[in-house]
Amino acid sequence: MYYKDYDTEGFFDEYFHADGSPREGASILLKRLEQLPGGELLRRQKATEARLFQMGVTFTVYGEEEGTERIFPFDIIPRVIEAREWEALERGLKQRIYALNLFIDDIYNDKKILKDRVFPEELLKTSKCYRPQCEGFKPPRGIWCHISGTDLVRGGDGIYYVLEDNLRCPSGVSYVLENREVLKRTFPRIFEDLKIRPVDDYPYRLREMLQYMAPDGVHSPTVVLLTPGIYNSAYFEHSYLAQQMGIELVEGGDLAVTDGYVYMKTTKGLQRVDVIYRRIDDDFIDPLAFREDSLLGVPGIMDVYKSGHVALVNAIGTGIADDKIIYAYVPEIIKYYTGEDPILPNVPTYVCWEELDRKYVLENLESLVVKPANESGGYGIMIGPKASARVREEFRGKILEDPRNYIAQPTVSLSRVPILAGERFEGRHVDFRPYTLYGEDIYVMPGGLTRVALKKGSLVVNSSQGGGSKDTWVLRDLS
Repeated sequence: MYYKDYDTEGFFDEYFHADGSPREGASILLKRLEQLPGGELLRRQKATEARLFQMGVTFTVYGEEEGTERIFPFDIIPRVIEAREWEALERGLKQRIYALNLFIDDIYNDKKILKDRVFPEELLKTSKCYRPQCEGFKPPRGIWCHISGTDLVRGGDGIYYVLEDNLRCPSGVSYVLENREVLKRTFPRIFEDLKIRPVDDYPYRLREMLQYMAPDGVHSPTVVLLTPGIYNSAYFEHSYLAQQMGIELVEGGDLAVTDGYVYMKTTKGLQRVDVIYRRIDDDFIDPLAFREDSLLGVPGIMDVYKSGHVALVNAIGTGIADDKIIYAYVPEIIKYYTGEDPILPNVPTYVCWEELDRKYVLENLESLVVKPANESGGYGIMIGPKASARVREEFRGKILEDPRNYIAQPTVSLSRVPILAGERFEGRHVDFRPYTLYGEDIYVMPGGLTRVALKKGSLVVNSSQGGGSKDTWVLRDLS
């Protein structure tokens, strides 16, 4: 039995209760796995890894001297989310994205939330992601955050908490689709038994949303995916999604602005482009509007965008909602724009910009996780309980020097899911990134990217820091 001596070690385990008995959602899967011959599960794990290698499912680690391209680690034991749990997650994600979209639109236009003093104006002015170029701008259909990847964690109480919002160029959805494809081949009969909700229609839904964003009067829009190029860490995803949607993958040099429109250079001449799914950050999208030294973007595209002759997805300026300081105010933002309490709570957060919070953080660095406002990928974080005295003092200095740039949170006792360690199960910590599309309506993919800390005892799930991924199975409601 793979889980005969499985130990939850006091953590909330998504497969097993504290007494070792299986949870309802995982019980059928566990029974099916136990029916496999000895050594079969390990054989399937190795076969899956070989298949992913052949498919070229990779990511890039920056700053590594030896080979930056790596195969994305994958564990074949899926995460299982029961239907009733998913229903609450889905409602919470839709509520959050809807409110954040209203917030972004408000702060670039009427600024009611500032006038009503619900949100501090100073935080807005000092955010690195605020784009004055977008003031007074209304994007097509009034939508700013078309594609979101919201990072969730499940605490020791079993409750899902929002860890951060990703509204600029959220990555990882290609791994979700590839993970599902290989796991359907690995466990075909189990898939049929459990009635798992599909994720493979995501590219179709993504393309449908992109076409919906086309400028008025355009009935058969030309959609392209704009990538920084082959050296970007998510280039595999860019090429994969473009291929799945049947659209052109382009770089900045493939596009040109002429007579107030964006055109794609083709062997047959220039072809007008109506919608651009951009995977380039604001700073690099247009050297005439943002960074002059950018060679990745398209000179003049910002003027075309503001004139309504091309749609950019996500909209320029959405990064304001990725600022981790602003994250701390999202519960108030949701209440302000919807009149509702948040369905998904934030992790308790201390904003070092505020004097009382800063005092508490500085006095409790050994027990807190400290994060910079605009970093991602697990970089720039200090995990207090595991940090040395020297590192804690380093962060004390950073906070005092630039308090606006830091938040702190208690260490969350992340939930665990089993991984296959040889011929037995061992628990590992996980987080979760579901993906939301905002077009004609709001759609949440029934699943998402489960990242797993493959190193025993580690809380860091980022692939750049030694983490891997799992398929996420959302069960249908069969009642």
